[in-house]
Amino acid sequence: MAGLTEYVILSAILFGLGAIGFLTRRNALIMFMCIELMLNAVNLSLVAFAHFRVDLSGQVLVLFIFAVAAAEVAVGLAILIALFRHVKDVDITEYNLLKW
Repeated sequence: MAGLTEYVILSAILFGLGAIGFLTRRNALIMFMCIELMLNAVNLSLVAFAHFRVDLSGQVLVLFIFAVAAAEVAVGLAILIALFRHVKDVDITEYNLLKW
């Protein structure tokens, strides 16, 4: 049986991989996937703490995070598709349309 420490270490590794991927990649789709990886790392730690504390509040918070993540993906991909139709590339260095 895995303890709380193992879950927290796994969550930290996943969050670190997501953060490194977000900071180093320039592909917008990869950046969205890295954000989702970071959100899932936070969800893993919340569920682990809720399980070991025998409390459902962490699991309820995970449901809200899933809802926010789904909305973020829907809006983000819609913006990305609109920008891709205009620029024909998913590299974020090419997107200067939002500058003043």
